[in-house]
Amino acid sequence: MIGFRTASKDPTRSRVRRLAGAGMVLPLAVSALVAGSAGTSVASPGTGPTAVVSMGDSYISGEAGRWKGNSLTNSGNRTGTDRAWVSGSTYDPAKVYGATAGGCDRSDTAEVKSAGAIADVAVNLACSGAIAENVFRASNGGVPFKGEAPQADQLAAVAAANNVKVIALSIGGNDLGFADIIKDCALDFVLWNSYCYDDQQSGVDEKIDGAMANVGKSVDEIRAVMRAAGYGDSSYRIVLQSYPSPIPRGAENRYTQSDWSRLNTGGCPFWSRDSDWARDSLVPQIAGRLKGVAAAKGVQFLDLRDMLQGREVCAKASKQVSTSAPASAKTSEWARWIDSSETQGPVQESMHPNYFGQLAVGRCLALAVAQPANSASSCKNTAGADQTGMFLTPAP
Repeated sequence: MIGFRTASKDPTRSRVRRLAGAGMVLPLAVSALVAGSAGTSVASPGTGPTAVVSMGDSYISGEAGRWKGNSLTNSGNRTGTDRAWVSGSTYDPAKVYGATAGGCDRSDTAEVKSAGAIADVAVNLACSGAIAENVFRASNGGVPFKGEAPQADQLAAVAAANNVKVIALSIGGNDLGFADIIKDCALDFVLWNSYCYDDQQSGVDEKIDGAMANVGKSVDEIRAVMRAAGYGDSSYRIVLQSYPSPIPRGAENRYTQSDWSRLNTGGCPFWSRDSDWARDSLVPQIAGRLKGVAAAKGVQFLDLRDMLQGREVCAKASKQVSTSAPASAKTSEWARWIDSSETQGPVQESMHPNYFGQLAVGRCLALAVAQPANSASSCKNTAGADQTGMFLTPAP
């Protein structure tokens, strides 16, 4: 079983202590490293290698890219799911996240790297846990994060050395406290035997105007950097994207909520009522507001609300990885479960698209780049297919 296991005489209290003690820190980070050489000479706009850049939080930095599905096996390569496995009981997350392991967690399969040949160079500036202030320029309120300069200031160097064509942005979730929402809803399932959706909805409603204003400012900051580097607004595109739901609707969950199976076996400790709220109210609300920001700022919108449909943690249409069900993009879950006691890696990886999910969202970005630069599209998966089955429809 996953990290909620316990040998104590009171399993519920032990589960709660670990859940609360781990803090359920689920940073919605977006961070990244250069996926190829950025070059050493300064290039003017339109010259140098073409580049695609990702900025923002964990949903675009590549958090959870270590995992090819979820497995109850805690040893070795975890039934083929753990890409950080070295040998015996040795694991090296740097195999996936490089020098950013345990920090920004920029994975080797992050969106801009999985998108394929949409540019010569892929640069990942996103960082797990980032908020909008970590995107702004330092001269305009930007704040360094995890030992790095604000992402807009990093972008200036990238824009000077490359011919930037695409900037993918995922930001706003941490400004809304999405990680705290997940933590509180999980604790309401484990500890309080109560729903979280009502209290959490009021909190989101209080914060969302400010969060969206910060998203808009993030776009403005990117524009300012690019203009200062000599780029015209039409010489590149900004793709603002929304967030997918990592958990399914209650009726689509393969585990009953009447016992501890969602907690101990599935890694999805949420009541059905709260799951329905997250899937059908919270995620669409955030997506709708982000679409409005994109329209107001004249940038492209990529709606990911349905990207994980049927591939979420505990979804009936997917399976955990086992000896009889090997890791596969066609059958395995595409998001990382909650492992609060960290029996299989840092808790910050929880509730993010995993290796398979990142391949899929990379395909979504590639499809979006083939659309007009002011379009608004929703990316969805084809049941039973791998990432090549992703397709676009008009955003709702």
